[in-house]
Amino acid sequence: MTTFIHPQAICESDAVGNGTRVWAFAHVMRGAVVGVDCNIGDGAFIESGAVLGDRVTLKNQVMVWDGVTIGDDAFIGPGVIFTNDRNPRSPRMERVKARYADPGRWRLATHVARGASLGAGAVILPGVKIGEFAMVGAGAVVTRDVKPFQLAAGNPAASRGWACFCGMRLNEKLTCEACQAAFGFDGDRLYPAEQ
Repeated sequence: MTTFIHPQAICESDAVGNGTRVWAFAHVMRGAVVGVDCNIGDGAFIESGAVLGDRVTLKNQVMVWDGVTIGDDAFIGPGVIFTNDRNPRSPRMERVKARYADPGRWRLATHVARGASLGAGAVILPGVKIGEFAMVGAGAVVTRDVKPFQLAAGNPAASRGWACFCGMRLNEKLTCEACQAAFGFDGDRLYPAEQ
C-alpha cells in the first residue's frame, strides 16, 4: 500500500500512514497525525495537533482542530465540525493575547473512540468524549460525553437509545435485529453479552 495525495490536496504532514488517501482540496497541516488506511474527503481540514487513528473515514468538508483525537475505525460524516475552545475570542485581540499564548489556557481535548460514527453536520463542542461504537445523529450538537454504544441526537444531543457494533439501533431487548448481537446493561453502561 502507498499513500495517495491528490494533486489538488495540501498535505504538509510527515505523519500520514501507509494506504491513506487524501482527496482534492483537503488540507492536512504539518504536525497533524493521520493513521494507516484512512480516507480524507474533499475539502476536509486537519489542523496541526489533531490525531487520527487507523482506518478513519473523514467525509467531505470535515474540520478537525488541534486537540481532537479520533480513534481507529471511526466514521466522521460530511460537514462535521469539531471545536476546541469553549470561550473563543480572536487571539489577536489585545485583552486576550496572554491567554492565547499558552494553549493549556484555552484548548480542550476532545476524543472520539474506536468505531464511533458521527452523522452529517454534527457539531462537537470542546472537551467531550464520544465512546466506542457510539452513534451521533446528523445535525446533532454534542455538548456532553456520549457513552459507548449510545445513540445521541438532537440539539443539544441527548440519548435516543443504543447502537450495535454494526451501526443499527438496538431494540428494547438490547438485541440487534440486523446481526443478532445481544447486549446487557448494568444500570450505567451497555456491554456486549458475550463478555
